[in-house]
Amino acid sequence: MKLKNVFKACTLLVLAFTLSQCTIVRPGEVGIVQRYGVIKEKPVTQGIKWYGPISSTIVKINTRTVESFNNLPLPTKEGLSVNTEISLLYHVNPASAKEVYTRFGRNYEEVMVLSNFRATAREVSARYFAKELYATERTKIEKAIADELSTHIAQYGFIVDAVLLKDIILPTQLIQAIENKVNAEQAALQMEFIVEKQRKEAERLVIEAEGIKKAQTIINESLTDKLLQYNNIQMLKSLANSVNAKVIVTDSKTPQLMIAPDSH
Repeated sequence: MKLKNVFKACTLLVLAFTLSQCTIVRPGEVGIVQRYGVIKEKPVTQGIKWYGPISSTIVKINTRTVESFNNLPLPTKEGLSVNTEISLLYHVNPASAKEVYTRFGRNYEEVMVLSNFRATAREVSARYFAKELYATERTKIEKAIADELSTHIAQYGFIVDAVLLKDIILPTQLIQAIENKVNAEQAALQMEFIVEKQRKEAERLVIEAEGIKKAQTIINESLTDKLLQYNNIQMLKSLANSVNAKVIVTDSKTPQLMIAPDSH
């Protein structure tokens, strides 16, 4: 029995020692092998990796997209400081994982990424008024921060995926003032639209009146004395042929209409 227990104990020790010499590099990770303080040139990819626990270690660098959530006070163009909830989405370029670890160590996010992110966010927000952060220019500000941050850290092996302004926390009075101003601007735009519509309607009426005037001028110019006399004769003929009683008064210039006596 004692021999059996010793055998089990030895087996567990061997198993533990064996497991201590391996690690698992998961998808979305790059393993940096360091042996006797020297980093090997080629990182290891995903899977089970064996190494000597006394002489070597494998440092795993996450290359997935990660979110860094921050509460930042940001300055505005009018000199205010507004509290914001802002997130940075970024990842380490897998091809640059070795250089990232060599240059910045395990704490690369705080040392390089977040320090630049905070400075860039403040620099960009200072170009905009509080109402633009709160209402009208949020998407534009997010893109500006992301683009400028990329220029600062992309060369070091970091890729910026997005910047998200999740919330802008302003005093209630300032929020109300901003909303009132935005509403006033919208009302002014609506009034401009109405005025422009009325101006175009007035132009349409002028064009219509000019068309009617031209048509009447053409008609008047075509009405000669002979044409009027002819039309008068045709009208009198129509009246003469009518079965209704009639009295026709004409002047000396108009042809006389002779009406036959009623056969009845």
